[in-house]
Amino acid sequence: MTDLAQMSEQELKDYILTAEKVLEDRQSEKRKEVLSEIHRLAQSIGVTAEIIDKKSHTRRGGKVAAKFQSPVNPSDKWSGRGMKPNWMKALLEQGYKEEDMRI
Repeated sequence: MTDLAQMSEQELKDYILTAEKVLEDRQSEKRKEVLSEIHRLAQSIGVTAEIIDKKSHTRRGGKVAAKFQSPVNPSDKWSGRGMKPNWMKALLEQGYKEEDMRI
């Protein structure tokens, strides 16, 4: 076993990356084996097995245009979706109104 305490930071980072790659490869291989077994079992009873892969079917929308911009720091923008960003909360507490920030 490798003595992690004796490794430099870069060696540790490289070690982690290698370990993650090995783990990912093993999981991918195991997934292939399991899916193959599922298809074999389904075929043995005369049915088909449709497996939905979440990774390949996730819908990702495009970027949404910003609807709000900080009057203090114009690089702070928000689309209006999700929780209000901290910069907006701080400005609202200082007395600014949402309408003051609308683009």
